[in-house]
Amino acid sequence: MKRIYSVLVENRSGVLCKVAGLFWRRCFNIDSLAVGETEDKSVSNMVIVSSGDERTLEQIEKQLNKKLDIIKVRTFQEGEGICRELVLVKIRYSRENRKDIIENCQIMGAHIVDLGKIYMTIQMCDTPERVEMFLNTLKNVNITEIARTGTLAMLKISEQKENAQG
Repeated sequence: MKRIYSVLVENRSGVLCKVAGLFWRRCFNIDSLAVGETEDKSVSNMVIVSSGDERTLEQIEKQLNKKLDIIKVRTFQEGEGICRELVLVKIRYSRENRKDIIENCQIMGAHIVDLGKIYMTIQMCDTPERVEMFLNTLKNVNITEIARTGTLAMLKISEQKENAQG
C-alpha cells in the first residue's frame, strides 16, 4: 500500500533532517519526498509518499504528529489527490531517431526545452505513472541524464468537501 502525507512544517533549518531521521530510525520507507515553501514563508509543505502495510502507514502518521516542528499532517491515498511529478531528461539523438522522439513527446505531452546538435533536453510534468511510462518509451535512446522531482500532491477539492462534512 502507498500513502501520501502532506505535512506542514515550520520553515527552519534542521526540520527536514528530523523528519528524515524519523523514517530512518524506524526503518520506514520514503518512496518520494518533495519540499517547498507555502504562501507563508515561515511554513513549508513536505509531500512524502511512503509504502508499507496498514500498520506501518498508521505508525508513520502517528510519529509525524508527535514532532514539535510539524504543524499539521494530512494523509490520503493516491486516488484522493492530484499528483504530479516533473522530469527533465537529456538524451543523445541522431537523425534516424529524432522524428520518433518528437512524436513520443507529442503523444505523451512532453516538451523539448533545449536542443543542440546531438543532445536534447525534454521536460514532462504529469502523474508519476505517466512519467514512468514516458521514460519507458525512451529506453531505446541514449539517455545521458535524468533529473526527477518527488511527487507533489494535493487533496482533490471533492475529497476535501466530503472530509469536511463527515
